[in-house]
Amino acid sequence: MDSIVSLLHQTQQASSAVRRLSDTQRSELLNELARLVEQSKELIMAENQKDLDLMDKSDPKYDRLLLTESRIQGLADSLREVAVLPDPTGEILLERNLENGLNIKKIAVPMGVVGVIYESRPNVTIDVASLCLRSGNACVLKGGKEAYFSNQCLVGLIHQVLAKFGVNNEAVLLLPTDRKFTEELLKATRFIDIIIPRGSDSLIQYVRQNSLIPTIETGAGVVHTYVESTADLSKAKEIIVNARVSRPSVCNSLDCAIVDEAIIEQFLPMLVEDFKKWNVGVYADEKSYAVFEKLAYENLHQAQPEDFGREWLDYKITIKTVSGFEEALAHVQAYSSRHSEAILTNNQILAELFLAEIDAAAVYHNASTRFTDGGQFGLGAEIGISTQKLHARGPFALEKLVTEKWVVVGDGQVRW
Repeated sequence: MDSIVSLLHQTQQASSAVRRLSDTQRSELLNELARLVEQSKELIMAENQKDLDLMDKSDPKYDRLLLTESRIQGLADSLREVAVLPDPTGEILLERNLENGLNIKKIAVPMGVVGVIYESRPNVTIDVASLCLRSGNACVLKGGKEAYFSNQCLVGLIHQVLAKFGVNNEAVLLLPTDRKFTEELLKATRFIDIIIPRGSDSLIQYVRQNSLIPTIETGAGVVHTYVESTADLSKAKEIIVNARVSRPSVCNSLDCAIVDEAIIEQFLPMLVEDFKKWNVGVYADEKSYAVFEKLAYENLHQAQPEDFGREWLDYKITIKTVSGFEEALAHVQAYSSRHSEAILTNNQILAELFLAEIDAAAVYHNASTRFTDGGQFGLGAEIGISTQKLHARGPFALEKLVTEKWVVVGDGQVRW
């Protein structure tokens, strides 16, 4: 294949069929897809295993790629959750009658065709397709070669259900994995209405620099949690461990623990047992390094300047020691990717100041950053976590896959 233009044109044409589906039909379509996904668990896992066999198990992306029976059930459950969400289209955002007799309305309408470029996460295939179809949009998916067999399988299931509802397969288009088509996709202003990259910082920066289509950034998360001197240390220990090891390869996982120097001798030893269990690589600044060294922690490294502001996506963590709140605030503001940031403290004044001052899509007081997720926030599935400020911020979910249209109804009015 030399060009994807003809495929994109077909998707644009198919978008009208999706738009014309009723609210009930869109819900029924997703429920039917949920049933088919459940019935096809063995097939999905078999195809997923073909991808897994080509990846080193030590690669941080391996966990993102893996589809277990429980994760596949999670996809089916997510489809049903999206199916019952309110239809975001058709909502009247504003209505007024003018003195000249014109009736004007601003209503929410589908975007049209949504393009998503992503890496190694086949669950994104289902998430994006479900959100786009529920909101009356077609979608173009550019998955990574690491998930080739998994994505082909999942899109095949989607196409089976689309056919039952009389919608052309091209309404959910999976592009070839060849990278030469990425640049063509980013220039396809006639066919694509919005581009959403989901993956590594290098992918996001590439899309930002090369896309002629409006872009919403999602994915990269350099996440900090500040353990302030008045924090409940037993709770803080659980939060730090959870945020680092529960799913180390996801964007809401913890990268840097900032610890008040007044409590490092008391708090850091509390982390050692769990860190040893998960073999967490600790990249510590000078003061925290001395504490871990005295504890004979083996997987210990001197933090280098480039380790601050690094998204690890692995069982690794940076430790930064600070003299107090202001230094912690300055460190977060210097290195944050504006994804998710947390403070653990019993000082309500400092907590409120942190929540107000930190510029991020999600800010936390005494909780794990792992909750930054569309499903956890009650939004159903998500396309990703937007770290920018225009149109959408935080979990990019169903209610943000619409734009606005003005509808003006008159009776012969003219304007000179």
